Amino acid sequence: MLKNKQPFFQKTVLITGSGSGIGRAAAQAFGEAGASVMLNGRQQEKLQRVCEQLRQLGVEADYCVADVQQYDQCQALVKRTLERFGRLDVVLANASSSQRSEFVRTDPAIFRHVLDSNILAAAYTAHAALPALMDTRGSLILVGSLAGLIGLPTSAAYSAGKMALTAFAQSLRTELAPAGVHVGIAYVGFTRNDPEKRVFDAEGRLAPVAPREGRLQQTQEQVARAFVRMAHRRQHRAVLSPLGKLLWTLNALSPTLAERSVRWSYRRFPHMYQG
Repeated sequence: MLKNKQPFFQKTVLITGSGSGIGRAAAQAFGEAGASVMLNGRQQEKLQRVCEQLRQLGVEADYCVADVQQYDQCQALVKRTLERFGRLDVVLANASSSQRSEFVRTDPAIFRHVLDSNILAAAYTAHAALPALMDTRGSLILVGSLAGLIGLPTSAAYSAGKMALTAFAQSLRTELAPAGVHVGIAYVGFTRNDPEKRVFDAEGRLAPVAPREGRLQQTQEQVARAFVRMAHRRQHRAVLSPLGKLLWTLNALSPTLAERSVRWSYRRFPHMYQG
């Protein structure tokens, strides 16, 4: 494809949490669609490695180490993006953390950390980026989850944070419509994880993610392409997996039946919900 025919040619995309996982895959997908990409995360070595990989593919890329749970660092991240690329067209608020433990056993400090990482990180990033997005009539994409459609056991903080993103997206969509800023939320289902992926346990230790059946999972590349489509088509919401679409429909028809289905799943396949 000719560069000037690519949907994000001469546009800039900022992706938080892009040193690994779906954030890294999204960086490549947007780069292949013509965008310049600003990577973000807290581990410089990971960001450097991804940045070099993108440059080898011909993508104009850079990175900025910043903790997006800190508002001043979000401001610095946006400033760095504008200094490097001169504009900001898409923000993918992807950075977050998760936990796998029953609520009664979870350290309250871990609950707060996971909740903050899912809602405040996205809110701080959005607040810092909105003036630049207003200038370009750009897009803010929030990364939701199946856990944002229905609360999942052993993921109370994660579910609460992802559900809060729906209300956040709805509020911003109304407020920002006159400014021409697109706000979308993508409900990501079970996705194949990097082997080194870790989540918090009840005491705050990092533990491996429980294995899941392959047929229940999407690839990181499938999810990344969905983000690109959402930004290009300026979709308001997208439920990305067949299981997510089933839960969405079931919850709309009968929330009670949806909860019973989750309880049955928790009893029948408890390993899916463990750290």
